[in-house]
Amino acid sequence: MAQSKPQLFTITHPAMGTVFTLYIYAGSREEADAKANPVFDEIDRLDDLLSNYKETSELSRINRLAAIQPVTTDPETFQFLAEALDWSARSDGAFDITVGKLMKAWGFFRKQGRVPMPAEFATLRKQTGWQKVRLNAARRTIRFTSPGIELDPGGIGKGFAVDKAVSILRSEQVAAAMLSAGSSTIYALGAPPGETGWKVEVPDPRNPAIVLSTVTLKDMSLSSANCSEKHFVLNGHLYCHIMDPKMLRPVEGMLQVTVTDPSATNSDALSNILFVRNPEDSRALMHSLPEDSALVIAGTQQKSVCYLMNWKAPVAPGHC
Repeated sequence: MAQSKPQLFTITHPAMGTVFTLYIYAGSREEADAKANPVFDEIDRLDDLLSNYKETSELSRINRLAAIQPVTTDPETFQFLAEALDWSARSDGAFDITVGKLMKAWGFFRKQGRVPMPAEFATLRKQTGWQKVRLNAARRTIRFTSPGIELDPGGIGKGFAVDKAVSILRSEQVAAAMLSAGSSTIYALGAPPGETGWKVEVPDPRNPAIVLSTVTLKDMSLSSANCSEKHFVLNGHLYCHIMDPKMLRPVEGMLQVTVTDPSATNSDALSNILFVRNPEDSRALMHSLPEDSALVIAGTQQKSVCYLMNWKAPVAPGHC
């Protein structure tokens, strides 16, 4: 019997505070669902492991105990923490997984935006800082050198889950699929039939109706960092959910960062790093990553500047 011609199926699944969407080519809906189920099971498993909203998660257990004693954790969680701290070191702290208390102080944890009182910042300074986390690879332990530290997986957790889910797709010998974590991090596996890759549109943050650039991805991830979905406005001022860990404040003067990288974990972290850092300071980091590219839009809605770092895709004329 001849095999059915592959068709594109779209399957969604809520997890990690967002909606994951799998675009997959398969011979039938039944085949697509059969391929998708273990992918979403893997994402749910990682959500149970790394969530800071679930008290039963491994990350929550670490947050409770690591300031008291070294905590032995599983190999996967240890790998996740090691990769997060590696990006902290490479970015000189622009990426920092210890912003848990900082996110709560600014009201982003339960979406109740607030500006901390001046007296709170001295305590927050003591409760923030990736250098206060110690990993022991031989014993697979983690400990905090200061009380009050809380890990927050935002900025890298979804990318880590996407990478693990894509490895499931590869093990199932899926030839063409794209997995999106709420559109902030995407991985394109293979290419649609007859195409060179998956076409992904990057919107203009100054006017979302405009497509700023269209990227063709094959075995590549793309992550975008912006404030459009997660922010609050107080007294006419917009506060973004992406924190500058050194300033202990939401980032100002940045509209959007889009990054491509062969790893979704890396693109997720790197998009946040470039959002926090001055664009000129990011060029050296991007130069050290020859497989990566970035499109950075800094400034305000009224006055902005584009920075293209190894970005090969065309950009809409007059918009950068």
